[in-house]
Amino acid sequence: MDNTVLTYSPAPHLKANITTRKIMADVCIALLPACVMGVVYFGLKALLILALSLFSAVASEFIFLLAAKKPFREIVREFDLTSCVTGLLVGLTIGTNYPWYAPIFGSVFAVVVVKMLFGGTGKNIVNPAIVGRIFIFMSFQSVVGEWLAPSIGPLSGQSPATGATILTGILNGTPSPLSNWDLLLGTGLAGCIGETCKPALIAGGIYLAARKVINISYPVIYIAVTGLFSVCLSGFDFSVFLPSVLSGGLILGAIFMATDYTTTPDTAIGKILYFTMLGLLTAGLRYATKMETVSFAILLMNLLVPLIDRFIINKPFGYKRKKKEAENG
Repeated sequence: MDNTVLTYSPAPHLKANITTRKIMADVCIALLPACVMGVVYFGLKALLILALSLFSAVASEFIFLLAAKKPFREIVREFDLTSCVTGLLVGLTIGTNYPWYAPIFGSVFAVVVVKMLFGGTGKNIVNPAIVGRIFIFMSFQSVVGEWLAPSIGPLSGQSPATGATILTGILNGTPSPLSNWDLLLGTGLAGCIGETCKPALIAGGIYLAARKVINISYPVIYIAVTGLFSVCLSGFDFSVFLPSVLSGGLILGAIFMATDYTTTPDTAIGKILYFTMLGLLTAGLRYATKMETVSFAILLMNLLVPLIDRFIINKPFGYKRKKKEAENG
């Protein structure tokens, strides 16, 4: 009698030297420039927020799994760094005007409620960091003070901006108080820790593209559509394009949050539709609310991903379109 044991596993069956841990390690490396510049611009309070956010995210995942009676050694062996990415993103998306305990609550909520309760890595239906950021925004908005300006003042010599985005003034017909160079470099621009220095974010995006972690064309679509639709909503005033792209959390969200594997469509056409709709929704919500809406736009589109995947599917392997009956005759 043949005692051969057959092992069945679901597709795909193609094996590669790519793991979730390696991908998340690359994302952590890509976020380092933004973290460093955030500390340079906003000082030790930024470092404290990032450290608390990172530690809380990782600790909450370990504690959750230990409470589920999973062996500690197995937890360590299977740790895939996804909670590290979530913790860093939560910290980067809030400002130093928030109390020190805000990132703790945000990271715990993001990891435990949004990720672990849905089954862990790859099972979440929305981006955990996005929900963590929105949770902090809605929970602590009443106790935060004015946005704090970075230690490096505007290169243009203007007064520092005191809002997370200057779009409110622009959409109300007020000229930008900062130059486009200031918006690009984050000099004099108050806001979230990771949203000020755009070259640091772009460098991280280039690294991820070089490592083939993301397809850089999709964030570009998101950013370009947001800028162009902002121009349309402003009466085709093209001077709005760069401020709408360089202010707020658009670049951070486009590169590091909207590209999350789990919460984006499976097909190339679906992704193009997804990122195009993200741009339209972001610009539209910004124009309607006169506030930053990147997080809310990504959250709403995350919820629509199952619908996109249902109607836009990959062509089955080996599929051939049937010829017309006339040709068969």
